Amino acid sequence: MNKPIVAVVGRPNVGKSTFFNKIVGRRVSIVEDTPGVTRDRIYAEAEWRDTPFILIDTGGIEPDSDDIILSQMRAQAEIAMETAQVILFLVDGRSGVTSADREVASMLRRKGKDVILVANKIDTPKLPDDFYDFYELGLGDPIAISAANMLGLGDLLEMIIEKFPQNEDAMEEDDRTNIAIIGKPNVGKSSLINAFLGENRVIVSNIAGTTRDSIDTPFTHGEDSFLLIDTAGIRRKSKVIQDIERYSVIRAISAIERCDVCFLMIDAQEGVTEQDKKIAGVAHESGKGMIIVVNKWDLVEKETNTMRDFEREIREELPFMTYAPIVFISVLKNQRLEKLINMAKMVADKRAMRVPTGQLNSLIVDATMMQSPPSDKGKRLKIYYVTQVAVKPPLFSFKINDRELMHFSYARYLENKIREGFGFEGTSIKFVFREKGESVNE
Repeated sequence: MNKPIVAVVGRPNVGKSTFFNKIVGRRVSIVEDTPGVTRDRIYAEAEWRDTPFILIDTGGIEPDSDDIILSQMRAQAEIAMETAQVILFLVDGRSGVTSADREVASMLRRKGKDVILVANKIDTPKLPDDFYDFYELGLGDPIAISAANMLGLGDLLEMIIEKFPQNEDAMEEDDRTNIAIIGKPNVGKSSLINAFLGENRVIVSNIAGTTRDSIDTPFTHGEDSFLLIDTAGIRRKSKVIQDIERYSVIRAISAIERCDVCFLMIDAQEGVTEQDKKIAGVAHESGKGMIIVVNKWDLVEKETNTMRDFEREIREELPFMTYAPIVFISVLKNQRLEKLINMAKMVADKRAMRVPTGQLNSLIVDATMMQSPPSDKGKRLKIYYVTQVAVKPPLFSFKINDRELMHFSYARYLENKIREGFGFEGTSIKFVFREKGESVNE
């Protein structure tokens, strides 16, 4: 399912981060921390009334001057408008309308997205005298909440999910492989798409203005059909480069949600950067297919083991993504692009692969004989039964005697054995452990 994206925007100190943390910190939030994943805590998966969505926080900026305030807000708001289906525009309900509020409201009105005007910090049933001044922003009825005191959040969440597209699950139900080109700016994402199109001599048209304002390009290679999703994003004249760099993560989120396979592009001359790690973490947690694409390899001076050493560096920097194949390319020289697109199809197939239950349990029995399950205080882990319950990504359900005995290291051992036995190159695989008597509740 493609999860809708909800972005929280507004000027500093209106309570955006408080609102975000209250939603994430309650049971409406589903957040899984993965060891080794480095990323900004600016987004989270959430759910309300069995409807999942992604919540993005654009807060946390401490501007140095009045001039920087508006430029930074504009950088955030533009990116939020680019990616989100629903935008929550938070204002301070106690301080009234400010010029900064009017600036953001003006941008939001021009974009034509679904916007909910949220007046935060309203802690009592009696509304402030200037509450109705917020109507001048031209964004409909303001909704009064208090994020800090959890007042009005349920009603707000109801309004949010009512605005979600109703046909999201029906999108792109065909044999086409959707590929998201992700990575930090200026690594060659758009150039890679252009190279594919030129190499395959396919006449296509760019389709702009999709639900997330990315650029989607369909093309064929042999008998296979693909949709390339370019996350290059906006190129603004704003001097707030640091914020635009940070929020390239947000641009990646929407593309990742819609794809089958991600190409994580890395600049061969720079190596793996902190921004690469953040974007890689988003892609890994999404359970999509992954290929690490090292571009500009033609510009690197080569020695005997240059490629091997570079690959080892990538594995050290991205230890949570050892399953992802690495392809060294040069878009400029058209090097290994054929290999890359063929690998994308292979990874998509692996992500959709289903393992027969009998073969799976036979492999697990052999694995436990080769390395005994862990024990604690005389009690040993027992694995009664394993079955694959889902694909895209592959999900395996283990029936065991005691979840506390399933150490992380042994789960990793079992994952490695499943990969050795059945492949799954390029896709994460997920485990769920249930004790006797627990029902399946995916």
